[in-house]
Amino acid sequence: MFAYVLEKLSTWFETAEARRREAWLASSTDIVQLEQRIRSLESSGFSL
Repeated sequence: MFAYVLEKLSTWFETAEARRREAWLASSTDIVQLEQRIRSLESSGFSL
């Protein structure tokens, strides 16, 4: 039961973080800024 709850919490946090990253990328004002943000995420170890 405890493992199930931890798995659900982990999934919820991962989804929330992905939404936050997507919103940050979507708020880019132009393609150059979008590409810079994508490179920044990739260099930090995040996959898109």
